[in-house]
Amino acid sequence: MAIKAKHQRLVLLGVAMVVLIGAAILAIWALRNQASYFYVPREIVASPPEASRAVRLGGMVEQGSIRTLPDGVSIAFVVEDKEARVPVTFRGIVPSLFVEGSGVVAEGHMGSDGTFVADNLLAKHDENYVPREMKDMTGEELQQAMAEGK
Repeated sequence: MAIKAKHQRLVLLGVAMVVLIGAAILAIWALRNQASYFYVPREIVASPPEASRAVRLGGMVEQGSIRTLPDGVSIAFVVEDKEARVPVTFRGIVPSLFVEGSGVVAEGHMGSDGTFVADNLLAKHDENYVPREMKDMTGEELQQAMAEGK
């Protein structure tokens, strides 16, 4: 007995859907440990992630909190929001835009002592960014420099 063309298309569509759903489930399962969750200080203080989980901590660098540790290549600072503070340590090259009072996203994990151990720092800047060479120029000098650059 031959299958009608209409039924054959329905069977083919059903098989394709099962394959697509299976591929999506497989991809989600494979990537579940690769996801890096984003926390703000109040969330990480209220419900800290397990120590082995890679997360991102975002907030403002607290004024007066940046200090170089005795090894000379590590720094410690505090990331805050309006409700909580999280101590952070980082070992490596600090981005040039990383300063107190600026935004930062630290990628890493929570240490067993409650300190966030950052593997990478991403410094944020505001939308009014001006290159260092141009920050002391007047408005007229900026316009002239921009016109010369065109």
